[in-house]
This record gives sequence, structure tokens and C-alpha cells, in this order.
Amino acid sequence: MRVRRLVVALVATVAMTGLTACSGSPEVSATGGTVAASAPTAGAHLEPADFAAALKRSGTTVLDVRTPAEFAAGHLPGAVNLDISAPDAATRLATLDPGAPYAVYCHSGNRSGAALREMAAAGFVGAYDLAGGIGAWQAAGGEVVTG
Repeated sequence: MRVRRLVVALVATVAMTGLTACSGSPEVSATGGTVAASAPTAGAHLEPADFAAALKRSGTTVLDVRTPAEFAAGHLPGAVNLDISAPDAATRLATLDPGAPYAVYCHSGNRSGAALREMAAAGFVGAYDLAGGIGAWQAAGGEVVTG
């Protein structure tokens, strides 16, 4: 009888934990979860959860500044690829709206930092990046898609 009560209590605890853990959207998601209440400061380096919330703000373009091969191997949902190391990167940046918000990321944060500097020099006022890049995103449980 005592063992049965223990098993019932254990099953109930596991069931409750499973239900609450699955009831919300993941904290690091490009599509679900919270939306940032305000736009990040231009040039900000955001941790994955803050980046996830910020990129969901209306009108934000998610910009992957890695190579096309890296992009094809896996990227954030809805991301647009603009290889910042390509010879035509400055020309391609010039086609973007400098007043729009951009959530920028790369592999580890180095290229996205360089992209932010180039964007700021070109007059972009709403670009920020993912601290630690897609590696930090994945480590935090963020979704990556291919294709």
C-alpha cells in the first residue's frame, strides 16, 4: 500500500512536470514565445533569449551574414543570407532599407559584429546581433532549419 502511494505520487509529479514544461513556447524560438516590448539599441549584442524576443518584432529582417554553404547547412527560420565576406557585400547592403530593423547573426559573433560596424557606417539605425552566433542559439535550444 505504501509503495503504491509512492508510485502514484511519483507518476503524478512526473505528469505535472511534463505538462508544465511543454505548455509554453520555447524561450529561444524564432517563431513562438515572447516578443520584445521595445527595439534593441542599434549595435547591441543580444543573448539568445533576448535576440529571439527582439527578432519577432514587426518588420524585422533576420540577416544571416555567413557564407551560402553555411546558410544551406542550417539557419534560423525566415533568415535571409547576405555573405558579409563576399566581394559584393557592400553593394548588397546598399539595397537594404537603413531605417528598418535587422537581427544579424553569423557562426560565432565575429562576422555579425563586422556587419554591424559596416551597417552603422552606411547609416543603418536598427541593426543588432546575436552574441555567440548560431552556436549560442543552438546551445540555448533555438531552432535551425535547412533548405
